[in-house]
Amino acid sequence: MNSPLISIVIPTYNHAKFIGKALKSVLDQTYKNWEAIVIDNHSTDQTRQILDNYTDPRIKYFKINNNGIIAKSRNLGIKKATGEWIAFLDSDDWWTKDKLEVCLENIDDKVDFIYHQLEIVYDKSDSYLKKKNIGRQLKKPILNNLLTSEIDQGNAIGNSSVIVRKDMLSRIGGISENKKMVASEDFNTWLRIAQITDKFNFIKKKLGYYLVHSKSAQKRDLSIPHRQAVIEFMELFNDKQKLNLEVKLKYMSGNYNCLNNNYAKAKEDFFFVLKNGGINFKLRSLLKTIWIIFK
Repeated sequence: MNSPLISIVIPTYNHAKFIGKALKSVLDQTYKNWEAIVIDNHSTDQTRQILDNYTDPRIKYFKINNNGIIAKSRNLGIKKATGEWIAFLDSDDWWTKDKLEVCLENIDDKVDFIYHQLEIVYDKSDSYLKKKNIGRQLKKPILNNLLTSEIDQGNAIGNSSVIVRKDMLSRIGGISENKKMVASEDFNTWLRIAQITDKFNFIKKKLGYYLVHSKSAQKRDLSIPHRQAVIEFMELFNDKQKLNLEVKLKYMSGNYNCLNNNYAKAKEDFFFVLKNGGINFKLRSLLKTIWIIFK
């Protein structure tokens, strides 16, 4: 591959306290042929002042009004990119120094999409009960495995781990800007790419970090955008897989309703999971139901 230009798309909004760490991790890369395209959704904090401290000409800055649809920011970054390959980095995440170098070593003409493990970093001390990593090996056909394994095992591909051929993104018409899909548009993007190529390569190595913090907490029912993300692929599910998907969506909805003190609806969701789910979902739903009853 020699040394192709990697275009790094970094959308941001009011992440002044985080974006410096993200950009430093890019500047520290052992692989040097990159451009970083920062797309700022008109931040009202100190984001622009922090970015003004970075004078490296490889860092480019654009503004957009994305109306809460981060896909619009990413699509603008993709449009401005001049590299053959697009890397995604969220402005509150960061990479190891060898991220790009290791990925490039694993790219050839048999690879259209490459991703790796991300370590989850929590800003609160109760993280010992939570998931530690994002990223796992997918089997071919990628589309089917991505759909079905995601139901039971969760997200296989972390956004800040992905490097993909720009041509693949062009062929699918970019990232969906459907407002109903916000928070699941990345998963929908991987599915649509998997419709046209099976050339996915997973690196079983931690090459970045995914930060969970108060500003990253979701304020909406994630079952809604997730359903929207997979709706065009429903014909690929058999009846059992459709039921398993519904179980996961009800569990997600139950968590949301529980967090928002809508306990009656949460119990309804969890009862559906208890009736139809696998052992892991049943156990988690049972514990949450007991907590609701005795709180």
